[in-house]
Amino acid sequence: MQSLVNKKVLVVGGSSGIGLATAVLALKAGAQVTIASRDRARLDGAVEKLGAGADGRVLDTTDQASVDAFFKTDAKWDHVVTSAGAGGRGFLPELPMDRAFAAMDAKFWGYFRIARAVQLPPDGSLTFVSGQLSQIPSRGATLVSAINAAIEGMTRGLALDLAPTRVNTICPGVIDTPLWDQLPPDARKALYDKQAETLLTRRIGQPEDVAEAILAAMTNRFMTGTVMMVEGGAGLLSGY
Repeated sequence: MQSLVNKKVLVVGGSSGIGLATAVLALKAGAQVTIASRDRARLDGAVEKLGAGADGRVLDTTDQASVDAFFKTDAKWDHVVTSAGAGGRGFLPELPMDRAFAAMDAKFWGYFRIARAVQLPPDGSLTFVSGQLSQIPSRGATLVSAINAAIEGMTRGLALDLAPTRVNTICPGVIDTPLWDQLPPDARKALYDKQAETLLTRRIGQPEDVAEAILAAMTNRFMTGTVMMVEGGAGLLSGY
């Protein structure tokens, strides 16, 4: 297992949820951590929580010039994690094209821009976060399924193109993150309760569960081109 002591780790989307949990674990493993997102206020709050060894930088992954400028700085990273993007839910005939393009731009193209701009060392890694809808589709989430599946396909291609730098994707199920704050409290509780009742783990996933898998992808030097499911056994229940 590769050590993260004094390694420089960048977590895009690191101001909350899975990204923030990843930053916490990387710091505990001895890394120097930079978190990035578009919202300066949220970044500052997250950096304050993380404490010594962490800093925050503004990055808009939907803006090509912003991404290029970000990665042309003197800062170099050993490991980069991307956990960002939201939206795209809705039945396709009813989903406005501007919302569809925005969802694709925020996640798939954002990840794509980072992959083409970042320069990683041969023993470094690039880790994407997708989601279980890529392999366990549900009604009203066709576009999200397609976005996540595209990310996983890109993972395998990049593992070939960027070798020996490693490229992997972590594919989480329903995780207790601010993503679900968009639901009314009663609906969110009902979703969480249903997951806890039906999943093989008998509990809903936490950001730390996914962060542990991300650190495994960072530190396992024989792991590349891999899509790792972290979904509490949901795939076995769905039969994929």
